[in-house]
Amino acid sequence: MTEVDFLEVTLRVPARADTVFPYFTEPDRHTQWMGSRAVLDPVPGGIYRVQMHDGVKAMGEFVDVDPPHRIAFTWWTKESAAAPGHTRVVVTLDPAGDGTQLALRHYDVPGEERAQLREMWQEALRRLAVHARG
Repeated sequence: MTEVDFLEVTLRVPARADTVFPYFTEPDRHTQWMGSRAVLDPVPGGIYRVQMHDGVKAMGEFVDVDPPHRIAFTWWTKESAAAPGHTRVVVTLDPAGDGTQLALRHYDVPGEERAQLREMWQEALRRLAVHARG
């Protein structure tokens, strides 16, 4: 894997990492910022399933869960050119003053899907920041 094999979205969230982390692991919080329904089992090998508002279903499994600093999961949708389990999302949460610096890297996204996924993650993470702020 080379450095060009991922897209990255970063933002500062006005909440501590221990407040932000559950938005990736608890279904009720996850659907506040992304999706209309979520089934999440945040342990390595656990289920990651999110139904988006437009009906698209993201599927995968958790790969790494290190609360409240790092979480990784595979990501696939029927609409993707990538094979199931091929792309991986890694989120890191680092302290930044009284908030958190969130970095999301989505690895091995097919080139034709990068712009759309970057836009989707940017919009979704902005919603996460609003909800995490309270």
